Amino acid sequence: MVLKIASRSDISPFIVMDVMRSANAREASGKDVLHLEVGQPSTPAPKSVIEAAKLGLDEELLGYTDALGIPLLRQRLSDHYKAYYNLRIPSERIIVTTGSSGAFILGFLAVFEPGDKVGITSPGYPAYKNILRTVGVEVIEVSVNEDTAFQPSVEILSNLDVSLDGLIIASPSNPTGSMLSVASLSEICSWCSAQKVRLISDEIYHGITFQRKASSALHYSEDAVIVNSFSKYFSMTGWRLGWMVVPDNLIRTIECLAQNLFISPPTLSQLAAVSAFDCFDELDSNVERYARNRSILLTELPKAGFEKLAPSDGAFYLYADVSSLTSNSETFCARILEEAGVAITPGIDFDTQYGKNFVRFSYAGETAVMVEASSRLRELFFNP
Repeated sequence: MVLKIASRSDISPFIVMDVMRSANAREASGKDVLHLEVGQPSTPAPKSVIEAAKLGLDEELLGYTDALGIPLLRQRLSDHYKAYYNLRIPSERIIVTTGSSGAFILGFLAVFEPGDKVGITSPGYPAYKNILRTVGVEVIEVSVNEDTAFQPSVEILSNLDVSLDGLIIASPSNPTGSMLSVASLSEICSWCSAQKVRLISDEIYHGITFQRKASSALHYSEDAVIVNSFSKYFSMTGWRLGWMVVPDNLIRTIECLAQNLFISPPTLSQLAAVSAFDCFDELDSNVERYARNRSILLTELPKAGFEKLAPSDGAFYLYADVSSLTSNSETFCARILEEAGVAITPGIDFDTQYGKNFVRFSYAGETAVMVEASSRLRELFFNP
């Protein structure tokens, strides 16, 4: 007898992780790989964070913490909002989580009922829709493209043929790196408030922008749920630490969920992350490298045939229209990995309808990798 598997687990894979697995298998066979597939900084955590972690191992019990996080880290985050955004956010409204993934799970469970309709942009981060579907929420994919700078607008949202219960936005976004203007963000926040749509604002790429600083939805909404992370700007992906900013009336609800689902965020990561806010010079030097990498790819990728690139205002991604090169981005990426040793991500991970015509490049790695990858791609497509 074969026992059943719950239907809620029947979700799509996170394809970038499959690409990374294939790339790692290639490396294990002795072949080299240039990693442009995964959105992971190639730099370690800041030096002070690492030193704090070592001290924590020597001096701390590393037992459970409060489900909402250690008070000192929550206060440092509150101070960060005042210094960076000029926003006074009480530490009580800040909830430390097991990565941004833990924040999304807690947030979605706290504010959406099974059957609710939640809008996400397409292309967009695939885990949004997969987590939402797992908890019984109906996903409404809102198609955006180069005409809308790959971001939603009030006009687009108002013309949907369904009424939304929630909306997820990201600025800068994954996979494109595009950003909402201040005016557009304000308009979307006002629209959500007027329509009684719960807004979830993914702000994990704040700090990594190239023309202007990203603005938080907290400036324009009292009801938005904000998700952020130590993974990207703070260069701490494997430490699995994120945070949320929530309205007062959600604090106890999310605390109860966190107690039961996660007990507490990783203790060592929390102790170490307190020091991250003393490392902005080091972290901003990483952003300067991303800017150099971005400039190299914007110049060199068109020479390899990748001529249509989405606006990359922030994060560390370029989203390329490859419809002139292929009609199947998955096999296209597999070919590039096999023949050039360059790992990139097919667009179907981010857009099930049009993603076959797109690929994503991550430029979070070393500058030398960007130069070499560009050279290999140019050689592959122009010297077959």
